[in-house]
Formats: sequence, structure tokens, C-alpha cells
Amino acid sequence: MTLTRDFKQTVVERVKRDPDFAKALLDEAATLFLSGEPDAARLILRDLVNATVGFESLAELTHKPSKSLHRMLSPKGNPSMDNLAAIFGAVRNWLKVTFDVRVVEIAG
Repeated sequence: MTLTRDFKQTVVERVKRDPDFAKALLDEAATLFLSGEPDAARLILRDLVNATVGFESLAELTHKPSKSLHRMLSPKGNPSMDNLAAIFGAVRNWLKVTFDVRVVEIAG
């Protein structure tokens, strides 16, 4: 799945004018990851990083090279659990939010 530059710019603009949208993207990325869809989670997280903290600042916050972070969040990226936790943590701190994870029983 490749997103167009126009779509990515739309995400950046929406995040800048609507902080709740950024929080919703973080929630969606975490939910997708925990639901077994890491590919989609990485792409959303990548767009969110671009629209908020940026990869250079993320590199400073996580003590990881910017290029490595770009690769980790690429369509074929495969970040370790430690790196993914560091990325989620940095974005969460940047947005000044916390996670409230719940397990919900499947009906049926």
C-alpha cells in the first residue's frame, strides 16, 4: 500500500488543526498492532510521526538513527518490540496522552 503525497500532506494538515485526529491515529495504530495487523499499524504510525514529532526528533528521543526509524516504519519494516515500544512511547509523550488498553470478549 503506497500513499500519495497529497494524502500524506492531508494527514499532516489535519493533525496540525485537529489534535484529536492525531490521538485517534495513535489509538488506531496501537489497536491494529495489538489486533495482529502490524503492517497497517506501521504505516499509520509513520504518517503520525511525520505529522507530529518528526523523524529527526524521534531519533533523539529514542536514541536510534533517523534512517533506521524510517526503515522500521516502512511498508517492509520489521521493528523489534523494544524499538516499537520506544516509538509508541515517544509519540505518546509528544501528544501528552496515555494508553488505556482493554480486553473485550468476542460475542458469540
